[in-house]
Amino acid sequence: MNLYFLVEGRRTEKKVYPAWLGHLLPELQRVNAYHQVNEKNYYLISGEGYPSLIYDFIPRAIEEINLSGKYDYFVVCLDAEENTVPDIRKEIDEFIRKESFELGKTKLVIIVQNRCLETWFLGNRKIYSKNPQNQPLLNYSRYYDVSVDDPELMDKYNDFNTHAQFHGAYLKALFEEKNIIYNKRNPGDVLKAYYLAELIVIPVSNEDALN
Repeated sequence: MNLYFLVEGRRTEKKVYPAWLGHLLPELQRVNAYHQVNEKNYYLISGEGYPSLIYDFIPRAIEEINLSGKYDYFVVCLDAEENTVPDIRKEIDEFIRKESFELGKTKLVIIVQNRCLETWFLGNRKIYSKNPQNQPLLNYSRYYDVSVDDPELMDKYNDFNTHAQFHGAYLKALFEEKNIIYNKRNPGDVLKAYYLAELIVIPVSNEDALN
């Protein structure tokens, strides 16, 4: 099995997806160029944000997939942001259909991060302090308690321009409460197996869990 990953982000996704693949499918080996795939390989590139991921990088990716002829899956990963998940899927499907792109035996898989990748990271309920002491986390928690309610349903807060900005700030505040650094260049604990397990409910060792 070979996979071609096209991810939206320039930083976080390029670190998170390889780390998670290492936990979930350790038999897969990453290659540095699309034509290097043979068997049990994956290739991953960034689409440099939205909308370039769709309108610039999908055509290039499909061309490379067809030139190789060895890919089983074409996986496109991007944020929903202010759109809905169905709207993002529809935009991609309609673009591919309008341009008459063909993938042959390769199956298209669209992963929409709703609202963004940080929203998913908020799904680990073990990162919460039972009695937060610091601002702005206290205000965020009073506004919407993501230890109880679905982070994907959380709205914007106060002066944040987008859902993603607020969700990212909320996540950062949660980590700061535990004296752990999180940023897009250094996702830290979200790369680890125990963190992923809390998002998808799989058993792992507790040896590297948060203190």
